[in-house]
Amino acid sequence: MANKSRGLGAAKKLLKRRKTYKLARRSILKKKSDPLAGASQAKAIVLEKIQVEAKQPNSAMRKCCRVQLVKNGKQVTAFMPGDGAQKLINEHDEVIVECIGGKMGRAKGDIPGVRWQVLKVNDQSLNALLKGKLEKARR
Repeated sequence: MANKSRGLGAAKKLLKRRKTYKLARRSILKKKSDPLAGASQAKAIVLEKIQVEAKQPNSAMRKCCRVQLVKNGKQVTAFMPGDGAQKLINEHDEVIVECIGGKMGRAKGDIPGVRWQVLKVNDQSLNALLKGKLEKARR
C-alpha cells in the first residue's frame, strides 16, 4: 500500500482517500450485521404472528410476524402490509421478505424495530391476494 501524501498541495488527495476507505468500511460492516447478507429479498418461513405496538403519539397494533430466513436461519420480524394481510398469512407459510426502506436501513414509520416487510406468500404476490386477483395456493 502506498504511503499517504504529504506536502502543501496534499489536502485534496487526503480527503479523497479518507472518503473511499470510509465507504468501504461502512459496506463491510453493513453486510456483517445485515440478516439478508446484502441481498434485497430473501425466503423465510413464518414462525408466529405477532402484534407490535406503534410508537407515540399513535396507538395501534401493527400486524407483524416472526420469520426465520431459509439462507442462514436468522430470525427477523416482518411487517404484513395491507388491510387483512394477517388473515392470508399462516404459520409455516413460505414468504419472501424485503427491506421496508426506512432511512439508513432503520425501521420506518411508527413500527419500532421492524425493518422488513412481507412481499409474497407461497410464491404469490400479497398485493394481488389482498385485491382478490388471486386465490391463496393450498400447500
